[in-house]
Amino acid sequence: MSLIEILGAVLSALAVWLTSRRSMICWPVSLAAAGLYSWIFLQARLYADAGLQIAFCLYVVYGWQHWRQMAKPDGRIHVRRPTRPTLLKGLLCGAAGSAVWAFILARFTNDPTPVTDATLTAYSILAQYWDTMRYRETWLLWIVVDSAYVTLFLSRGLYPTALLYAGFVVLAINGYRLWKPEASG
Repeated sequence: MSLIEILGAVLSALAVWLTSRRSMICWPVSLAAAGLYSWIFLQARLYADAGLQIAFCLYVVYGWQHWRQMAKPDGRIHVRRPTRPTLLKGLLCGAAGSAVWAFILARFTNDPTPVTDATLTAYSILAQYWDTMRYRETWLLWIVVDSAYVTLFLSRGLYPTALLYAGFVVLAINGYRLWKPEASG
């Protein structure tokens, strides 16, 4: 456990809480947290997760701009409803990304859990994309992914991070409750 990991956990929890509240400040807080966690995961040899944090940084920049363009007068974002084909395509892309990334990790790195690391990374990217697109279903996917991450981080000795991700599950449940699409969706 390090001070960087604790700070990353606190900023990450704050970012998710702010996102569940549909607050624009979630984006700069998310950017700081992702930067810290890219370092933490590199140190833990979770290379896919380190790369994921870099992808999150790119999504943060995109999401911040996207949400700013779609903000309501009260500053909150409009939640959208994806179609079933959109959801299915996303899940299939996650599976394909998992397979490719698992192959790369198993072949070219010393990642001790390449399939798990790759799968959680691929579906985290999908969940982040759904968040950027303002789909309520992002929270359901985060519940599944973050629950699995708790086990992974416990196995790697990242106890504050495992606790953080257990908290993310609770925050995601609340986010799903709060993000109700408007009828015009």
